[in-house]
Amino acid sequence: MADAKTNLLGMPRAALRSFFEGIGEKPYRADQVMRWIYRAKVTDIDAMTNISRSLRSHLREIAEIRVPAFSAGRRSSDGVVKWLAHVEQGQEVETVLIPDAGGTYDAPEAGTPTRRNTLCISSQVGCSLDCSFCATGKQGFNGNLTRAEIVGQVWQASRELAARGDDRGITNVVFMGMGEPLLNFQPVIDATDVLMDDLAFGISKRRVTISTAGVVPRIRDLALHTDVSLAVSLHAPRDELRNVLVPLNRKYPIADLLDACRHYLRRLGERRSITMEYTLIEGVNDSLADARDLARLLTGLRAKVNLIPFNPFPDDRNGYRRPDAKRIAGFQSSLLNAGIATMLRTTRGDEIGAACGQLTGTVHDRTRRRMRYLAREAVSMQTRPAP
Repeated sequence: MADAKTNLLGMPRAALRSFFEGIGEKPYRADQVMRWIYRAKVTDIDAMTNISRSLRSHLREIAEIRVPAFSAGRRSSDGVVKWLAHVEQGQEVETVLIPDAGGTYDAPEAGTPTRRNTLCISSQVGCSLDCSFCATGKQGFNGNLTRAEIVGQVWQASRELAARGDDRGITNVVFMGMGEPLLNFQPVIDATDVLMDDLAFGISKRRVTISTAGVVPRIRDLALHTDVSLAVSLHAPRDELRNVLVPLNRKYPIADLLDACRHYLRRLGERRSITMEYTLIEGVNDSLADARDLARLLTGLRAKVNLIPFNPFPDDRNGYRRPDAKRIAGFQSSLLNAGIATMLRTTRGDEIGAACGQLTGTVHDRTRRRMRYLAREAVSMQTRPAP
C-alpha cells in the first residue's frame, strides 16, 4: 500500500520548514506554501504559481492540503451560525461563529461593519469528560481531532466569511467547542501556533483562548509552549460541589487547579488574567453564599469571572434550570462588590443548539456512555408511576 500523503494544513511554520528541508528544498518554501494555504485559501498544489513545476509535481506525490468539509451553516435569529465539520469515520464536530451583537453572517450593512467575529472550535470528537451540565459529554467520546481538523475549522469559516463580503475574517478563536483541549495537547498547541502566525491567520495571543475543565499537569505544560489566553471551567467554589458538576475535580481538586493557574499566570505576565467560567444553575450553585465563597476563593488571583446562565439541552437528566434574571444579577453584584471583575455572557445561538454547553455533533461513541444514559432513561420511564 502506498504511503499516506502528508497533510500540510495545520503544520506550524517550523514543522513545515523541516518538511521542506527533509525533501532537499530551501526552508523558505514553507513560507510560500503558508501564504497560499491561509491567505489565498488554495488547496490545489498546482495553483501555487511561484513554486517551480518540478517541486509542485513532487509535492503532489507526497503531500496534500486536505480540509474538513463543512455542512451548510444553520443560522439563528441573533446572528450566530453553526456548522458541522466532517472528520474521520463519518463523524461530525460542531463549529460556531459568534459575530458581535448586532452582526450577521451575511455582509454587514454599509457603515456598520462587524467589529469582531469569534469562532468557537472543537478539539475532540465528543468529550472524554462528562460534566453534568454539558450536552457534549453525554454523546460519549471517540477520539482526538488532528491539527488539520482543528485548523481546518478556522480555514473554512474564514473562507465562508470572505465569500459573504466580511473582510475582517475570524478575529477571535476560542477552544470552547466539543472536547477537552488539554487532553489533545500537541495538536492543539500546533493549531494555536498556526492561528497566531502572521503568514496564516495572524490572530493575537490575547484573542486565542484555550478553555479547560482543569487538567492540572497540562496547564503547567502549557506554560512551556504558549501564552495564549486561558479560561478555566470552574463552575463551583467548593470541592464537594465541583466533584458533581465537573467529575475531573476528583482527580485535580480546586486547590491544585488554582496553583496551576498561578503558575500559568507567571507565563502571561502582570497585565493579563485568567477567565473563570461559571455556569449558573438554579438551586445548585447560584446562591449568594456560593457567590461569597467564590469571591473568597479568587481573592488575590488575577482572574475575572464569566457568568454563563445554564443552557438547557435534550439529554439533561438532572432537571437543571437557568436562574431568573434577578438571581443572576444578585450573584454578579455580590462578586463585583467583593472586587471580582465579573461579566455576564449573553446567551446566543440557543435556538439552533449552538449556545455554551449545547454542542453535540455526530459521535460514534466508543465509551458506550450514551448507551448507558439511554438505558437508564428507559428503566426510569418503565418504573415511573402513571399520572
